[in-house]
Amino acid sequence: MKIKHFVVAATSFLLLSIQNVFATYVDHPVHSEQWTDKYDRHFKKYSKRYFGPLFDWRWFKAQAIAESGLDDDAESNAGAVGLMQIMPDTFTEISKKNPHLIKVESPHWNIAAGIYYDRTLYRKFKNTAEQDKLYMTFASYNAGYGRILNASKRSGSKEKNWDEIKKYLPKETRGYVRRIRKLMGEID
Repeated sequence: MKIKHFVVAATSFLLLSIQNVFATYVDHPVHSEQWTDKYDRHFKKYSKRYFGPLFDWRWFKAQAIAESGLDDDAESNAGAVGLMQIMPDTFTEISKKNPHLIKVESPHWNIAAGIYYDRTLYRKFKNTAEQDKLYMTFASYNAGYGRILNASKRSGSKEKNWDEIKKYLPKETRGYVRRIRKLMGEID
């Protein structure tokens, strides 16, 4: 009888724990009160600089939320740092072309470098609808540009289309782009 009670108690605890874990991963829209506006001016500034004044800067805020949860001290096991989770070697390459970008650890420069890097990826996609270019940019940021090219080749489609290409990408990358889209309110 004691074993039965223990199993029931352990199962109840496990279910409550799982529910709490899922609750922490609920994605609120990027414009909700759940997210701070602390770095918005940087996202606005560098979005405008690298993508133009009509581009919705919140895409990059959503990307930073997906990358780091807007934690400026975030560091991945692979060594990526900051809000935009930039690898130090990538930052070094970016800062060669942008010497004013000083420290990858600084939220200001981390956001600037991340959005600049997005722009370099975005420009690589030709013959692609604007929205698909954006999704493939985020996928490239996550998995690498070469992996997106390989997926594009495997899809066999001449016109690059996110719905065709994503089938050939890792689950993590598809989930990453999906999370950004969810944060932007595009999908449920």
